[in-house]
Parts: sequence; structure tokens; C-alpha cells
Amino acid sequence: MNVFDIIGPVMIGPSSSHTAGAVRIGKVARTLLHEEVIEAKIMLHGSFAKTYRGHGTDKALVGGIMDMLPDDIRIRHSLALAKEQGIKVSFEEIVIDKAHPNTAVIHLTGKSGKNVTIRGASVGGGNIIINNINGLEVELSCQNTSLIVVHKDTPGTIAAVTSFVAKSGVNIGNFRLSREERGGLAVMAIEIDGAENESLNEEISKLSNVISSTMLKRV
Repeated sequence: MNVFDIIGPVMIGPSSSHTAGAVRIGKVARTLLHEEVIEAKIMLHGSFAKTYRGHGTDKALVGGIMDMLPDDIRIRHSLALAKEQGIKVSFEEIVIDKAHPNTAVIHLTGKSGKNVTIRGASVGGGNIIINNINGLEVELSCQNTSLIVVHKDTPGTIAAVTSFVAKSGVNIGNFRLSREERGGLAVMAIEIDGAENESLNEEISKLSNVISSTMLKRV
């Protein structure tokens, strides 16, 4: 347990689960998109769906999508700011079987037409779990720097990526693989200790059969 777990995050209120965690989920989606957002479709489940307006979850998610941090005072006005910047935002209440009650699904479209969809849950004290990226299951706490490596499911690709990380002197703290089907699209979610060297990410992107690599720093 760390100090963050005991005293909670520095944030704009009223609730760490409904605001701080929501900001972090939105920020992860924005990071994975890699570009300016022109449209955000936000689907809310459980407690998020029932109370998002009253608890400011809508503003928090949009604030994160606009790359704000949980303590940014602009979060209170994020919906208006998004409108001013031409970002189309919509909300929908949904039901997801067996999902955490504070779950959001965010689908973003960028200025180039690129899309990303994530599902994340705010699990208390501002902490989050990202459990799905573009339809592939992952498990990321975002408490450590992570590499999200989208690749073709071909022999040797996992070994090439993990070997390169090891040769770079970086320790892997957690690893999870998800794939659509054998030989199809797959994603490695690799949590690493301490390193935030973008050159590591850039070199992984150049490896054979790697489609993209994103370094997701702690948010």
C-alpha cells in the first residue's frame, strides 16, 4: 500500500471514484489515440450510468479525453471547452454483464479518422483498471509505465519484443497477451519498472510483425 492508497488523489471533487478515476480513464483513451480528438462516444454502466451528471463523471471523462489531470480546475468546464474546440461528445447508458459498477466504454475518433475504443473501471481511491482495448482483453492498472504492443500473432514476435526489452535493461513487472484468433491480431500489455524512455517504444515499433507500440505512462 502506498500513500496514494491511504489519502487518495489530488483532484477536483466530489468523488475519487466518479471523478479522479474517470479522468484517468479518459486520459488513457486519449493517449492511445495518439492525436487530437474530434468525437467521443462515451457509454456508461452501473453507478456511472445512474449518477454521472450529479457526480461530475461526464465532465471528468471529457476532461481526461482532453488530456487534463485529476487536479485540473478546467474539469468543471470540460463539456463547454470540448464544444468550443469542436469535439462532438455523446453519452449513452448501457448494461455490461458482470462489469464493475463504475465502468465506462470510450470510443474516440481522431482528426485523421483513426479510432480507439477502451473499457475501463474506476475501482476506488482514484485507481482504475483498463480491461479492454479495441476489443482485446487486457488488465492494466496504469500505476506503472506500460507498453501496449499491437502485433500480428506470428511465431517469435513475443520473444522478439520481450527480448528487446530485456536487452535494453528494462525489467518486466507484468505481462498479458490477448488475441482475436490464432494468427490474427494480438496485443501485448507489458508493465515495466521505472523506464519512461520513448526510444524504447520507438524501437519496438520497428520490430517485425509489430503494428504499433504505445508507451502509456502512469496517469
